[in-house]
Amino acid sequence: MVNNKLNKERILAKFDELERYLEELEQIKPTELNEYKSLIEKKRACERLLQISIETIIDICNILISNLKLGLPADEEDTFQKLENKKIISKKMADTLSNMKGFRNILVHKYGIVDDELAFEMLSEKLEDFEKFKDEILRFLK
Repeated sequence: MVNNKLNKERILAKFDELERYLEELEQIKPTELNEYKSLIEKKRACERLLQISIETIIDICNILISNLKLGLPADEEDTFQKLENKKIISKKMADTLSNMKGFRNILVHKYGIVDDELAFEMLSEKLEDFEKFKDEILRFLK
């Protein structure tokens, strides 16, 4: 477990930050794909909020790895693998985080044109994955 209270507080502060991003996202996200595609400003705002939400999750993972002295991850995939290997997150969550990271990379680096349907699916069907991540981490911290 995490023995250093300050580090636990950092994780909880990151969850507060994540919660603010997700609340803002809930307020602005369109309810239909056509609306998402046509409202460019909202679309970009949603993409940015998704990006920083995913980055916040990666930050939490890195804090845990540092706290637990699990070694320097080779890359973000290794970050999730290290947490899965220590039973901090489930295999399913590690896979989910890997998919999130891939989507974040598309948003940030434009490795491909952002697929509006995929982005809208994330907004309408995958936001609960953030809460599932939070639940797994909080269960570990207890």
